[in-house]
Amino acid sequence: MPNHERKDDEKRILVIGLGRFGSSLALELARRGWEVLGMDSNPRLVQTYADALTHTVIADSTDEEALRQVGAHQFARAVVAIGTHLEESILTTSLLVDMGVGNIWAKATSRRHGRILEQVGAHHVVLPEHDMGERVAHLVSGRMLDYVELEEGFALGKTKAPKELLGRTLQETRVRQRYGITVVSVKRVGASFTYATQETILHKGDQIVVAGRTDDVERFAESQRP
Repeated sequence: MPNHERKDDEKRILVIGLGRFGSSLALELARRGWEVLGMDSNPRLVQTYADALTHTVIADSTDEEALRQVGAHQFARAVVAIGTHLEESILTTSLLVDMGVGNIWAKATSRRHGRILEQVGAHHVVLPEHDMGERVAHLVSGRMLDYVELEEGFALGKTKAPKELLGRTLQETRVRQRYGITVVSVKRVGASFTYATQETILHKGDQIVVAGRTDDVERFAESQRP
């Protein structure tokens, strides 16, 4: 088994569960230069990713001794990517918390599952299927080009600059007072996104990113006529 010393500033992470979500996350982190220990109880999955990840191991994450043998307690960061087995997900998260792992991300399959994970000590809860479904619903049903809910009740939305905001500074449009949103960045045609200020003037074809309460971002996007 690999011998690790816990160092918060090192790019090292333990990923438990190598299904679609866990493997995708682990492979992307490895591509970005992270040292990834991938762990799963399924030998086939472990073998599939053995060459792509730094280390892989077949182990039962609900067994505290097995976790200690692979050095789980020596990681500063861990992702519990177990999806379909709620009991295993919750118990694994709880064991990592008891071991003192300082930054635990846990995948949830429902809001209720997520609340339980938070209650047992997960520092971050991810609902990939729910979040992706919600995001796509916003893109399909409205004028937004992209949408991200940062937390419940607050979101970022990307949309085309509407006609009524063109040719004037953002301060003159009073968009914040009228819609409760803030234009945080703007992208000219053929250019990259840049920060927006109160003196920024929008032009036809510009794309903008706005931030605000979810309802306000949605209302702003739906009310515009690009």
